[in-house]
Amino acid sequence: MPRSQYEEILSQIHSLQKQLNQEFDRLLAEKRAQFQYNLKKGKVIFDKRMRDFQHSHRTSVWRYLIKARPAHILTAPIIYSVIFPLILLDLAVFIYQQTCFRVYGIPIVKRADYIIIDRHHLAYLNAIEKFNCMYCGYGNGLIELIREVFARTEQYWCPIKHARRSVSLHQHAEKFVDYGDAQAYREKLETLRQELRTHE
Repeated sequence: MPRSQYEEILSQIHSLQKQLNQEFDRLLAEKRAQFQYNLKKGKVIFDKRMRDFQHSHRTSVWRYLIKARPAHILTAPIIYSVIFPLILLDLAVFIYQQTCFRVYGIPIVKRADYIIIDRHHLAYLNAIEKFNCMYCGYGNGLIELIREVFARTEQYWCPIKHARRSVSLHQHAEKFVDYGDAQAYREKLETLRQELRTHE
C-alpha cells in the first residue's frame, strides 16, 4: 500500500530532524572550542583564561539591583513563588512514574535528559543571574519532562488523534490512530502499547 503524502512528509521531517541534530552537535563542538570549555562527567570546565575573561564581564549584585527596573523587582516574588507548585508537581510526577510506569512496563523518563542546569558555571553571571538561570532551567526542563511523561501515558491509554490540530504536538502523537476510527483503535492499541514498552 503506497504511503500517503502525510506519511511522506513525516518521513522527510524525521530525516531532516536527524540531520539537524547532527549539525547541532557539530556546532556545539565548535562553540566548546571557541569558548574553551569541556564537559567532564556532566560538569562544565572552562579554561582559566576564559574564566578570567568572563569574570571581567560580571556585573556586581549591588550594581545589578541599582540598575534594575522597579517592575522587575516588584514582580520577582511572584515569579519565584511558582517554585512551590513546581516542586509539588515534580514530586507527584516522580511518584506517578515510579509506580505506574513500572507496573505498565513503560520506560522511565530520565530527568537528566530534560532538566539541564549548567548556566551557573558562567563566570560573567552574578549570583542573582545564576539563580534566575537555574530557576528557568529547572522550570522549563521539568515541564518538558512532564510533557514526555504524559505523552507516554497518552500513547498507553488513549492513542487517538484529536479532531483538531494542537499548536504543538508531542512526538508520540503522529502515530496515534485517527479521530473516529473505532476499528483502528481496537486493532492498534496493544501494538502502540508494546511499542512504548520497547521505547529507548
